[in-house]
Amino acid sequence: MTLEGKTAIVTGAGSGFGAGIARIFAREGATVMVADINQDAAQSVAAEIGGIAQAVDVANGASVAAMAGAARTAWGRIDVLVNNAGITHLPKPMEEVTEEEFDRVLAVNAKSVYLTAREIVPGMKAAGAGAILNIASTAGLSPRPRLNWYNASKGWMITATKTMAVELAPFGIRVNALCPVAGETPLLASFMGEDTPEMRAKFLSTIPLGRFSTPQDMGEAAAFLCSDAASMITGAALEVDGGRCI
Repeated sequence: MTLEGKTAIVTGAGSGFGAGIARIFAREGATVMVADINQDAAQSVAAEIGGIAQAVDVANGASVAAMAGAARTAWGRIDVLVNNAGITHLPKPMEEVTEEEFDRVLAVNAKSVYLTAREIVPGMKAAGAGAILNIASTAGLSPRPRLNWYNASKGWMITATKTMAVELAPFGIRVNALCPVAGETPLLASFMGEDTPEMRAKFLSTIPLGRFSTPQDMGEAAAFLCSDAASMITGAALEVDGGRCI
């Protein structure tokens, strides 16, 4: 029970990696706010783990403020924040990505980290403790063609993680990132362009361990980094990728 007594917000927790993180956090003793743009999905996961469901658009400042306010009302404090919500554009030449697609990817994947920090960091500073985990991607470390602006947004997240870690360390706040390879999530088909046995085989051939990242993999790694067992780890971008980036 490495997160016993901790309170945690996990964004994008209605499905995929976020749901996996929320489930493992609950198993490890945390009280979890399952935050997702899909209210029904959030409620389903929250009911399963005994958590709190919260509808949120992480790209909208007022919505993020409401999420943080609901957590403070419920718990009085926020110990852990996981910025997991994310989207991608479909694989295509960089110049063919529309401005609307670009803006949405950067808003959900990058601006959201600023918005949650604006709402939650002050409370962590006052408490002199806290853990923030940003779910980046191997795309930010070893980018592939045709996902250019998604890759860039995840590279941004890794740099944001490191600079947040340096700035917030004197306040007792740790900030880390996880970098998964593609996994069995709603975004998988978007990453590959199409979900076919041939595309899966091609993608899996680039992963030395021969499988995708799973929500369970992400949950276990997230629980470690957000627990006191990782009290000396900050600014790390941990690859949970089966060797993809080697």
